[in-house]
Amino acid sequence: MPTRIRVKPLTILQSESLARIPWLLHGFSTRLSGASKIYGGALNLGFTKQDSRLTVERNRRAFLNKLGATHNGRPWPLVTLRQIHSDIIHCMTAPSQQTLAGDGLITRTPGIVLAILTADCLPLILADTKRPAIGVFHAGWRGTLKRIVEKGVGEMRRCFGTQARDIKAAIGPGIRSCCYEVGAEVRERFESQFEYAAELFREAKESDPIREKYPLLFLSARAPGHSELPKKIFLDLVEANRQQLIAAGVLAKNISASPLCTACRTDLLFSHRAERGITGRSMAAVAIRAPATKTRRRRHS
Repeated sequence: MPTRIRVKPLTILQSESLARIPWLLHGFSTRLSGASKIYGGALNLGFTKQDSRLTVERNRRAFLNKLGATHNGRPWPLVTLRQIHSDIIHCMTAPSQQTLAGDGLITRTPGIVLAILTADCLPLILADTKRPAIGVFHAGWRGTLKRIVEKGVGEMRRCFGTQARDIKAAIGPGIRSCCYEVGAEVRERFESQFEYAAELFREAKESDPIREKYPLLFLSARAPGHSELPKKIFLDLVEANRQQLIAAGVLAKNISASPLCTACRTDLLFSHRAERGITGRSMAAVAIRAPATKTRRRRHS
């Protein structure tokens, strides 16, 4: 008797606070239920070297359909970027005919989907609850160092008159401080930019099974090779971006963050680090619902 393969449903993660905004569509994709066989039947939404373009386009249609970003069975225009770990933000009034380079998108135009792709870096979605306007941002350590989300709040103010106190922000799944090891040079660069940098890093000792089993061998005169092991340094990207949002005037109570770590949950999410570079891409997407068209009532004589 043939073994039945259980297909997991296409799953989109959402922020509870953003989900309560009636005119907003948003979601963070997972890897579940896709057509990308190279990644084990995953919902890869990025044009990677390993996957075919046709497969990714099929996955994107399925994602937009699940998100509700369709009209008469056709998906809304999708705007993405050639992401370069920058602080470049584009204000979109209509879908672009060319691929733009940058790491942030903002709009107040209904009916177009703004999206960024991640596989460890943080996706952030902002929504102005008073003047329908939205933004989505890609923040790895480089983009965070360049204050992309802080600048994103400023760009929404400049372009749309957004007041920071009216913004609700959602930080999606990304690599958390439990797994995001960085070098000392990254900490030094953060310390040169942020007065709260000490709150963003933690240290942990390297583990060595031989030292743990025979600790007395390493308590005497330390010959070469018997010195203390270097400490690992871990960065909290979520807290770094939360602090930037607060510095830009967003209320702390209006900021939510997913607890999911991409490196810990490769069953659910893509992780460039945990999967050693051979992995797909998740998508953070946001859109303003197109206003419903009113039908005229015919008068009967």
